Amino acid sequence: MQQVIPAVDAEHWPQLRDICRTHTGLFPAYGLHPMFLKSHQPDHLRMLGDWIARERPLAIGECGLDFFIEDLDADAQRLYFDGQLALARDFDLPVIVHARRAVDAVIASFKRAGELRGVVHSFSGSPEQARQLWQLGFLIGIGGPATYARANRLRGLVAKMPLETDAPDQPDAEIRGQRNEPARLSFVCETIAQLRGEDSATIAAATAANAQRLFNLPKAS
Repeated sequence: MQQVIPAVDAEHWPQLRDICRTHTGLFPAYGLHPMFLKSHQPDHLRMLGDWIARERPLAIGECGLDFFIEDLDADAQRLYFDGQLALARDFDLPVIVHARRAVDAVIASFKRAGELRGVVHSFSGSPEQARQLWQLGFLIGIGGPATYARANRLRGLVAKMPLETDAPDQPDAEIRGQRNEPARLSFVCETIAQLRGEDSATIAAATAANAQRLFNLPKAS
């Protein structure tokens, strides 16, 4: 199995690098997550550029905007997010993006930054927002929330959308309130297959191909 593991703050970049070096199939992405805003400093954007130039990761992230948590300064979030998008453009790397109650603002940042690619994980926006992201060259990550029977809008979108999956911290319906882990993607995959009326192996192959293309992952032997 191949996994892209995103960072959340500068302090943990070395630890993530070392873990990925010692485990086959793990690939690091380095970034500054908006939920860890208090850990970030403006100089970390310069450090991130130096780190990317030296370590040559497959992606930048996790980055993005979070307008759900009230005490996270929106302007400071935009400073770090826009700075990371500029690095992604300059280094020609995909971005792994967090967008909680901030999809429109994230789309606006993408448009300002210029040509980019990446994935907006744990997507919970509208079909129109999804369409705009696809037109901008972005994939949409689907995780545990799609397995909940009451997630009508998301499940309706999943039934018709191009495919990508992720394993965020949101557990699926069978393990609600428990610790999530990548192994649970099989249940998410089965749910997506049922919603689309397709075989789960077809869904798995499509999402694996999407990930390989987006992150330039080596083909699994």
